[in-house]
Amino acid sequence: MTTEELLALADKTIMGTYKRFPIVLVRGSGVKVWDSEGREYLDFVAGIAVCSLGHSHPRVAAAIKKQAEILTHVSNLYYIEPQIHFAGFLVENSFADKVFFCNSGAEANEAAIKLARKYAHENMAGDRYELITMKDSFHGRTLATVTATGQEKFQVGFAPLPEGFKQVPFNDLSALKDAITDKTCGIMLEPIQGEGGVRIPDDGYLWGVRKICDDREILMILDEVQVGMGRTGSFFAYEDYGVRPDIMTLAKALGNGFPVGAMLTRDRIASAFTPGSHASTFGGNPLAMAAALASGETILSDGILENCKKMGAYFLKRLEELRSRHSVIREVRGKGLIIGLELATGGDEIVRKCMDKGVLINCIGGSILRFVPPLIITESDVDRAIDVLDGVMEGG
Repeated sequence: MTTEELLALADKTIMGTYKRFPIVLVRGSGVKVWDSEGREYLDFVAGIAVCSLGHSHPRVAAAIKKQAEILTHVSNLYYIEPQIHFAGFLVENSFADKVFFCNSGAEANEAAIKLARKYAHENMAGDRYELITMKDSFHGRTLATVTATGQEKFQVGFAPLPEGFKQVPFNDLSALKDAITDKTCGIMLEPIQGEGGVRIPDDGYLWGVRKICDDREILMILDEVQVGMGRTGSFFAYEDYGVRPDIMTLAKALGNGFPVGAMLTRDRIASAFTPGSHASTFGGNPLAMAAALASGETILSDGILENCKKMGAYFLKRLEELRSRHSVIREVRGKGLIIGLELATGGDEIVRKCMDKGVLINCIGGSILRFVPPLIITESDVDRAIDVLDGVMEGG
């Protein structure tokens, strides 16, 4: 089929829940993808922080192929060997004692919300069910997670929303303290706000949240769906800030493109979930676990974290140079390879022009360019992206 025929069929048969660019991506390798007409693109979106090892990583592909030839799915009514191995890997390399597997970040956050309420019901005095989340946060699109999300634009048309959530400004410990009541069971936040504009926590902020949770005997839940698995230059973002959460959620890069999510916690909290408390038909299936274990082991063993730190610093430096030449750039911010470029104007046209020149980037909030490329990028990849951005901002 031609590209035009594919686009027409898509418009006819697929619900319009995405505003899509008029290209059909058909192949990927490393940091590049190709469309149905053979055009090549440098991918600085990476499935929105998903393909951290790049597209079609040979180690991940081999793991999926091998597992597909052995066993693709059985029910969680039985023990699943690849699931056991990957759970052990996550526990060994994190604060956690126990893991629950699902298929996405929204599902992982839904599980975290349910666990927090169940734990509070069994272990906290009074009727504690409320979670405090942050304004401009993003936690998913189920009814519970979209309510936890601190952006009204995602909630329009879905009322009545579930009760039990309130929002306070990110980076404001005073407002957070004031929001806690005798109904509060926990605080849920992203270490770095991704969809909210790549908002970086102030020094001591996450430590302050941890202390508040300890002092008030409530749970600290970190949504690391976008920043976990190496995105900040550490395996998990909480490691960068000297804190340990009570519950953490992961997805996106967990399977390098294969759908998988996870909710991690400590033994005393995990005990609130018993058979029947929560479940996922496909959660922890053999294929997902094989892909995730290969991804995680590669991140930790192939110098990926070191490259992320190095290329993140280099990219930030080059973007600051770009800012010095273009007054339209208000601010550059980021950590590792989650980077935001805030503009004084709308960014959608810049994204489109960069795509036309063979570089894929992303705009969030109307005026913030977000860069979440594969963690394997090189200086030459960064230089190419900067050259294209420079040309577009010059009007080329």
